[in-house]
Amino acid sequence: MSVRWKNSTLAGWGRFAATHARVARPERQSELDRVLSDTSASLIARGAGKAYGDAAQNGAANVANMQRLDRLLAFDAATGVLECEAGVTFRTLLDAFVPKGFVPPVSPGTAFATVGGALAADVHGKNHDRHGSFGDHVLWFDLLCADGQTRRVSPDSHSDLFAATIGGMGLTGIVRRLAFRLLPGTGHVRVETQRIADLDAFFAAFEAARANATFSVGWIDALARGAKLGRGVFETAEFAPAASVAPVAKTLPIPLDLPPFALSRLSVGAFNEFYWRRAPAQKRASSRPLDAFFYPLDRLADWNRLYGKRGFFQFQSVVPDATAFAATRKMLEAVSAAGTASFLAVLKTLGGPGRGLLSFPLRGVTLALDVPNAPGATALMAELERLALEAGGRIYLAKDALQAPASLRAGYPHLAAFEETLLRWDPQRRFASDLSRRLRIGEATP
Repeated sequence: MSVRWKNSTLAGWGRFAATHARVARPERQSELDRVLSDTSASLIARGAGKAYGDAAQNGAANVANMQRLDRLLAFDAATGVLECEAGVTFRTLLDAFVPKGFVPPVSPGTAFATVGGALAADVHGKNHDRHGSFGDHVLWFDLLCADGQTRRVSPDSHSDLFAATIGGMGLTGIVRRLAFRLLPGTGHVRVETQRIADLDAFFAAFEAARANATFSVGWIDALARGAKLGRGVFETAEFAPAASVAPVAKTLPIPLDLPPFALSRLSVGAFNEFYWRRAPAQKRASSRPLDAFFYPLDRLADWNRLYGKRGFFQFQSVVPDATAFAATRKMLEAVSAAGTASFLAVLKTLGGPGRGLLSFPLRGVTLALDVPNAPGATALMAELERLALEAGGRIYLAKDALQAPASLRAGYPHLAAFEETLLRWDPQRRFASDLSRRLRIGEATP
């Protein structure tokens, strides 16, 4: 049976730099083998398309849409170990396992991401200081390699592929199924919320939270200046025993692309002022459904349309603890001076390095913010990139759309080892993406 391909235009969640590709959507594992053998052109796997940049695009070549390979295969309640196909989403995990008293060990900012994508990006969540990134909980995975063979990959079997695939953005092959450990948890969390006056107070709050909080996250008013620079809202959370079911919050659709003036400095500034003032000046506790805490933006269906047809970039860096305060201040000053109307700016701490050669986390502070695709945006992104690298940090590949190849090599010290693994297992580069070509991954010179 031949593979059915469809010509499609694909973009990341930021809706920037779309490219055309042939897309196959296998429904059974046997079809996935035929997807690889059907063409000599390069291939990349794509989950739910939630990477912000070009990681799951492959212009003028082939893409395997993995969303229908989404079966739960086996679960051991005694150990919490789940085996499933790579297209399973975090929404499915919550629906299936919160009633059993288990939750995903780590979750990204949307429930619609797939576990295959989570492995490829080695995603982190609001609990990185406690539980690391997604790859830290993976026991093994079955990888369809460039030679057409499927291999069971673990720390003890093909360990080089294990380290390269975690955080490797799909460039080592296609993950068919995987096993990882769920953690005990409930459908609600007890959240403590507090208004934060400035960046100094934010860093003090994070330092205290690192000692005892399971979850911690900060929202930053990216337009604040002067003495208010770095002000925002800080939240910590612990699982609450009251409820075992995680209700799904109702979504509000965004039916149209907003015009460019809708997110002006004035309108976003007014929203930021309201959001900051509605938070309590003193710490206040409340109960919240788990999905509302994990995925607040999922309440807005297609929220990327808020930035209009031109889309937006998301910048996310991590810098080491030693340089984090000064670097974060400089980055926020650059954003505020540019007047960029970013209503989404998130600050978190990370606990240490991941298991992958290209894993994003290191022990430090990560800042993520949206930058509308407007005049001056690329210059601002380049400046933020420079500040992060200057501070000894790196840029998150799952969010990246503009990073320079030299910055990748400066920020990821294990890139050469990653490229050696690609050369060993995929010398013809059967697996490639717009991201890998843009960043010249696997080329002899930076």
